[in-house]
Amino acid sequence: MNTSEENVLLSIDERGVATVTLNRPETHNAFNQDVIKALTEAFNQVHQNDSVKAMVLASNGKSFSAGADLNWMKAMASYSLEENETDAGKLAEMFRVLYFLNKPTIARVQGAAFGGAIGLISCCDIAIGSRLSKFCLSEVKLGLIPATISPYVVKAIGARLAKRYFMTAEVFSSRRARRIGLLSETVSETELDSTIEDLLASLLKNGPEAVSKAKALVDFVDGKTIDSELIQATSSKIAQTRVSEEGQEGLSAFLEKRKPNFN
Repeated sequence: MNTSEENVLLSIDERGVATVTLNRPETHNAFNQDVIKALTEAFNQVHQNDSVKAMVLASNGKSFSAGADLNWMKAMASYSLEENETDAGKLAEMFRVLYFLNKPTIARVQGAAFGGAIGLISCCDIAIGSRLSKFCLSEVKLGLIPATISPYVVKAIGARLAKRYFMTAEVFSSRRARRIGLLSETVSETELDSTIEDLLASLLKNGPEAVSKAKALVDFVDGKTIDSELIQATSSKIAQTRVSEEGQEGLSAFLEKRKPNFN
């Protein structure tokens, strides 16, 4: 199924793996209002589809995404403050939906990833990049700031490194992106798909409800003080999963030395 005149493609295979693909290779997959709308719609469809067990975010062409589209930026320059706030709100909503998607997400990154593209990568749970990829938080070069993506980028790479790259707008390598936590792994471009397939194979062996809850668990505990309240809350969460249908099937399969039936 395709959305927004094929600017964004959405496919779901027989395993329950959804692939959302940016499909504007002639513009290096730059964002505009149509792409933002189409991505938001695609992410929401994946979130609401119980048959989907994982999602890959990919792009066609040489670049993952060059960030904002030139014509879109020209239009924004003439917007009023209120119009800019509305426009930025739609972009922020796209990132929010991706970050809180209730399935595991994997970014497939090749070529250039500039500006908002780094927001997409930061919102995904896992990011696999080509060793030849280049990255840049380029907003300050235009007198702008990477505001809507900042919560996710700061969470991905940390505050001090975010300050550096937000302020310098320097281009950095895939190796550097891996070292600072933006990428989970770097491989040759020919290994991108096989590496992602290996990750999907691991994910698909697991209980889909447990995977979703494990993803949410990280945000639940992140930044909290380890005190009696948190200990009680996490104890309650494991107790609930043990008595769930999926938890009972997983435990029974383990004890009976068979593969669990999570489908």
